[in-house]
Amino acid sequence: MNKKRSSSNVLPNTLGELELGVLEALWETPHLDAKSIHERIPRLQRTSLSTVQSTLERLYRKEMVDRDKRGHAYCYFALVSRGNLLGKMMGDVIQLLHDGRLETILSSFVNVAADMDESSLSELEALIEKKKQDMEEDL
Repeated sequence: MNKKRSSSNVLPNTLGELELGVLEALWETPHLDAKSIHERIPRLQRTSLSTVQSTLERLYRKEMVDRDKRGHAYCYFALVSRGNLLGKMMGDVIQLLHDGRLETILSSFVNVAADMDESSLSELEALIEKKKQDMEEDL
């Protein structure tokens, strides 16, 4: 009996837990080989070295990591920053769920910031103010 794969990844920039774990290791320490990345992955995600190598190959094909040949092994580094990946993923969610009203998106950001901690709303406010100033300077 063939198992049908779930289409739960409806978002183009969605990554699996292991892919995110690998990127996390590379954001923390760039230019690691597969064995070093394998050692840095949290125990809850721990898998075989060959699975980590397959994951790195997948991330390489997705152009999220690049690699340099060092001796017999490749050393990998992230091509996408945490912030850029988060932005892409949020953009995908917005496109999928957007109802055409800007207020929906903005209120969602405010609610997430408010749920994080006390200072997050102030930080969001400061970022908005800085962006306004930057835009005025560009005119």
